[in-house]
Amino acid sequence: MPTNEERLGRLARMRAEAMLGGGPVRIERQHSWGKLTARERLDLLLDPGSFVELDAFVTHRSTEFGIGEQRFLGDGVITGHGAIDGRLVFVFSQDFTVFGGSLSEAYAEKICKVMDLAMKVGAPVIGLNDSGGARIQEGVASLGGYADIFLRNVLASGVVPQISVIMGPCAGGAVYSPAMTDFTIMVERTSYMFVTGPNVVKAVTHEEVDSEALGGATVHTTKSGVAHLAAHDEAEALDAVRRILAHLPQNNLEAPALVPASDPIDRMDPDLDGVVPDDPHKPYDMHDVISRIVDDRDFLEIQPDWAANIIIGFARLGGRSVGIIAQQPANLAGALDIDASTKAARFVRTCDCFNVPILTLVDVPGFLPGVGQEHGGIIKHGAKLLYAYCEATVPKVTVITRKAYGGAYDVMSSKHVRGDMNFAWPTAEIAVMGAEGAVNIIFKDAIASADDPAAERKRLVAEYEEEFANPYIAASRGYVDDVIRPSETRPRLIRAFEMLKDKRDTNPRKKHGNIPL
Repeated sequence: MPTNEERLGRLARMRAEAMLGGGPVRIERQHSWGKLTARERLDLLLDPGSFVELDAFVTHRSTEFGIGEQRFLGDGVITGHGAIDGRLVFVFSQDFTVFGGSLSEAYAEKICKVMDLAMKVGAPVIGLNDSGGARIQEGVASLGGYADIFLRNVLASGVVPQISVIMGPCAGGAVYSPAMTDFTIMVERTSYMFVTGPNVVKAVTHEEVDSEALGGATVHTTKSGVAHLAAHDEAEALDAVRRILAHLPQNNLEAPALVPASDPIDRMDPDLDGVVPDDPHKPYDMHDVISRIVDDRDFLEIQPDWAANIIIGFARLGGRSVGIIAQQPANLAGALDIDASTKAARFVRTCDCFNVPILTLVDVPGFLPGVGQEHGGIIKHGAKLLYAYCEATVPKVTVITRKAYGGAYDVMSSKHVRGDMNFAWPTAEIAVMGAEGAVNIIFKDAIASADDPAAERKRLVAEYEEEFANPYIAASRGYVDDVIRPSETRPRLIRAFEMLKDKRDTNPRKKHGNIPL
């Protein structure tokens, strides 16, 4: 019978073996590709000394195709829990040095275990993805493992934050787990996502494309909108995880942490009084508005390079985390199109899931016209954003900086869709449409019969602008709670969110709504 010392020695040897993953040669190869190992990534992500590993001794159970002779402790994924800024998180980190990070039945069970634990205790789940996909030698057992994970992604959705970091390949069915998480971050040049790889694409469609052009970080953060952020390297990607989590609570039953504000809550910014140009057709950068009103000019923009006509992201106001949705007049005049509607709707729902108050900054001339937009379903996609705002029960504060025209006025967190506090700047124009379009319709006959139609149109446009291109008609009906100086926006917003901090609102009892997907 072995002695206690021998038993402890065996434990130490097994732990050392588990730490090596696929071995020194494969670790060196991982480094040669510009990628960290699964354990090195966890060291960067988590607070020092906080990681507690689970299932380090798990191995696969397959015997087919000679794979039974190859067993590695941990079986290609490191799972456990740790802390980020002192807060509990659950993690899994796929290890490409073991079977190319391919997913087996046992591997999937490890991931499912930490996801189940995260749900039970109410803590975020972070997945570091670097995998060749399903372990082919295990066949349907591997596919079943993916489905087990997908189910947990759905059950955890809106309960605990889920963040995916793509740090290598993520292909085939594997892509659907990150797609269902709240945020996806990719690393430039070393990560990619696609349902079918370049070889299959070539065989089926005869298109020549490499992995980067098909599903690299640039593609998914500028064209598809699949990923939320692209990082220059793995350290930056992991830092983005920490920054996002700082704005979220542990779960849907908590509120985001209120932090001490170093930026005075009563700070005014006189430069805001002149930020909107006198010419209504002239653009300005909404980032200038955001940076001047949030704490310390610190704005974490999400999906900055996709659907740039709308801006989304996190900031703090008086130490309170808020989600910001804002038109960008410098891109497509801030019009709502298919991609912008989808982008903003998803973010509104994410904030609402996790009790993050919503600030909406409005300068919208309407929905983008065009055959492509109509045929692409702008009605349905625009309805997603409307649905999201109507459904959201978190505090919602809106500021109309300039244009709020037509149905887009309604959609952008208006008072009519349960906006709690709605402000307007004196430069706001709240109307069915712009003055020129309205005059062309209302006074069509009068203009046509005038001695000088051009002069008559100009006169009528000026009259219409004077009478209707302002926020005061909406204010007279209570659709706008107050017209405020731009320079006082920050303190007014902080007071509004402070007043709304204990807001309680509910939707009718139902299984779930039917958002127009």
